[in-house]
Amino acid sequence: MSARLSSRKTAAALRTSARVSAELLLVLVMAAVALWVLGRMWSVVWPLIVGLFLTTLTWPLTRFLRRHGWRPALAASVVTVLFLLVAVGVAALIAVPVASQSGELTDGVVDGIAKLREWAAGPPLNIGDDQITKALDSGVARLQGSIGSITSTVVTGVSTVFNGVVTAVLALFLMFFFLKDGPRFLPWLTRQLPGRLATDIPTVAARSWDTLSAFVRSQALVGLLDAVFIGLGLWIVGVPLVLPLAVLTFVSAFVPIVGALFAGLVAVLIALVSNGLTDALIVLAIIIVVQQLEGNVFQPIIQSRGLGLHAAMVLVAVALGGNLAGVVGSLLAVPVAALIAVVWNYVREQLSDPPPAPTADDPAAVPS
Repeated sequence: MSARLSSRKTAAALRTSARVSAELLLVLVMAAVALWVLGRMWSVVWPLIVGLFLTTLTWPLTRFLRRHGWRPALAASVVTVLFLLVAVGVAALIAVPVASQSGELTDGVVDGIAKLREWAAGPPLNIGDDQITKALDSGVARLQGSIGSITSTVVTGVSTVFNGVVTAVLALFLMFFFLKDGPRFLPWLTRQLPGRLATDIPTVAARSWDTLSAFVRSQALVGLLDAVFIGLGLWIVGVPLVLPLAVLTFVSAFVPIVGALFAGLVAVLIALVSNGLTDALIVLAIIIVVQQLEGNVFQPIIQSRGLGLHAAMVLVAVALGGNLAGVVGSLLAVPVAALIAVVWNYVREQLSDPPPAPTADDPAAVPS
């Protein structure tokens, strides 16, 4: 004989479900409003985020100088200037060798195009010069027809470059002030907040800073592994410009997805114009293997240990961030997930009941 449903318990369950659903909906609405406000303020928020990343990267040296008697302003100034010199040096390390061999690379590109035409003219394609000329004429006509969209794309690109320069300058100034006055922030924040917030928010902020520092260190380690393995592969194959390509790979590792694609494309192109198609395919295989190891092994393991996140959560966060906000979402997905975990762990600590005190009847309380 089956038991009958209790109307009282069913109504109570429905009321509880409705209340929880309404509260969850309210939380989602508030989150959507916060994201909308963040998007409206993105031109200010993005330099702030970049400045924080740069600060976590340069703070250990600043802290070392301050502990050895340097004044905060002097230590921040010296570290900022050193960072600029290193950035300029890295750019020169990449640009100067490429510029010195630009003539050889240009000749290689021309020879490569000629070889491709010879290969296309032979079997199995048997594409004649008249067909190639017709295809080129068609491409030129299409290019002329798209001149308006190309112009708008160029203008957009110039605007993007300008915005990038402005962001870099603002981030650099913010980095200087963070390095100079960063240790004063938490005491100042404690004095501004009332009641329990004066304890909770500074504690969460300190833990978030530690987590952000761990993210930057882990990302640098992943980039270093990429640069070492890809650089070693390029050196074995005999591709020129190994050191600039390795440096470019390391720097590009801080920009997920697009950075790896860009560095890999440059390496394959140089291998193609310098060593030929076979070596270019070998370099492409090396880059694919290393990038797969990075995305599926190195990055999840290293970041999961440094950030306290499971490797699967790192993969899910990167995929979700990329789908929601593209490259920027991929870049910020892991630190945002780690910061959410920090807040959740702190809230759970505050809401958890303290462990019961041991009693005389408890065997664990009796000393052995």
